[in-house]
Amino acid sequence: MPRPLIGITTYVEESVRYRVWDVAASLVPCGYHELVQAAGGAAVLLPPDGAPGAAAEVLGRLDGLVVAGGPDVDPARYGAVRDPRTGPAETVRDEWELALIGAALDAGTPLLGICRGMQALNVALGGTLVQHIDGHMHRPGVMDWHPVRPVPGTRYAALVPEEAEVPTYHHQAVDRLGRGLVASAHAVDGTVEAVELPGPDRWVLGVQWHPERDKDTRVVGALVGAAAARRPVALR
Repeated sequence: MPRPLIGITTYVEESVRYRVWDVAASLVPCGYHELVQAAGGAAVLLPPDGAPGAAAEVLGRLDGLVVAGGPDVDPARYGAVRDPRTGPAETVRDEWELALIGAALDAGTPLLGICRGMQALNVALGGTLVQHIDGHMHRPGVMDWHPVRPVPGTRYAALVPEEAEVPTYHHQAVDRLGRGLVASAHAVDGTVEAVELPGPDRWVLGVQWHPERDKDTRVVGALVGAAAARRPVALR
């Protein structure tokens, strides 16, 4: 039985050094594809595309989508004045990932947003972001861990019913929730740590932490399971 094909978004860095090379590269940490594979999926990496109109075509070849972490979403996308602590705009990536999210929502493709990916999901649905918070990122390049508490009755709580320690690295957070989204986990300080679209006919979840830096496969396993269930019977 073929594994569900899960697309993972990537991002472009203009200067990446490996062996004898220093070149622009489209990349994402290995933890993303390793977690999808550990959860029973086949992973394919999706570089940013300058033609966001192609998002529906790409989604049509996938069974599920992971929108990965990374730089800040441009505050112009949610009608906010740029805070000086917000990172530079990543225009091509913003356009491409927002198009992918919209196409996934239209098609009913199972979708998981991770960190920036959760924030992009919220923005795609008309929500806003807090451009800077303290306490969730302390040292550059080093993950911190803190507990998150599930909201009873949500999809996330059904997957992870207990308070869980999660790896975190972010300085922005959800402010106003996007259309239809509900908060499904919080940090101790009240920060929204997971969001989802409720309903049995779709699988849409965003988490503010980085499950690809953990060994817990419950969330990604549920994405892979939803992707498998959505495939035509002949392909299962």
